[in-house]
Amino acid sequence: MNKKLLSCFAISLSLLITITTRSYASEPAPSIFTKAQQDAITPNGALELLKQGNLRFRTDQTIHWNHPVQVAESASMGQHPFAAVVSCVDSRIPPEAVFDRGIGDLFVARVAGNFVNVDILGSLEFAFLSGTKLIVVLGHSSCGAVHGACNGGTSGLLKKALTNISPAVKSILPKSCAGNDHAAAALVQEVAEANVELNMKKLCKKSKHLRKDIDSGKYGLIGAMYDITTGEVTFTTDSVVTCKSLK
Repeated sequence: MNKKLLSCFAISLSLLITITTRSYASEPAPSIFTKAQQDAITPNGALELLKQGNLRFRTDQTIHWNHPVQVAESASMGQHPFAAVVSCVDSRIPPEAVFDRGIGDLFVARVAGNFVNVDILGSLEFAFLSGTKLIVVLGHSSCGAVHGACNGGTSGLLKKALTNISPAVKSILPKSCAGNDHAAAALVQEVAEANVELNMKKLCKKSKHLRKDIDSGKYGLIGAMYDITTGEVTFTTDSVVTCKSLK
């Protein structure tokens, strides 16, 4: 008798779980960043999401993003990224992974040396028009593009592209930083950090639309450096900055 009761109880519990699961599944909460979330978030709120994501990334506590679901949701609901990231093409620095974000969360513009030019600036203007609240200029340690710009050892179109890093090189080094010793590595790091700051200023100077939006306070700007040995992103300031504050 007890076995029959237990069996009936188990079947009833199983049915209840199935019904409950199906009722929730019929109206799933969207896993992508929604328009309502994008409208509500502030520039510093967007920054906080990136900080939290990087902490999860470097402590092996990343979210299991359901990419097939996100693909379907973003196709039907549109994209509403909360931040835009200008980063290097280095394969060790995928921004979505570094900040532990899913599909549709970030606009990402990648170029060797993480500099801004008319193409990148136009893309960032598009990001703001799409509701994105924050721009991050992300450099990284041991940057091959920066090293190439320092020692002039590149050729072809790459050499031309890396002239965009020349202002940062000249601001730190009167001479070449070629070599593999610790001093040279430290100098490359200095140039990489200067490159982030100078491109933040360039962004503000070259795009009146970005400058106006950032100085309005509705949108934000910040610089950051990624350490390829630890996975940590260090932001240049605790909170977002305005273009006025960079002058």
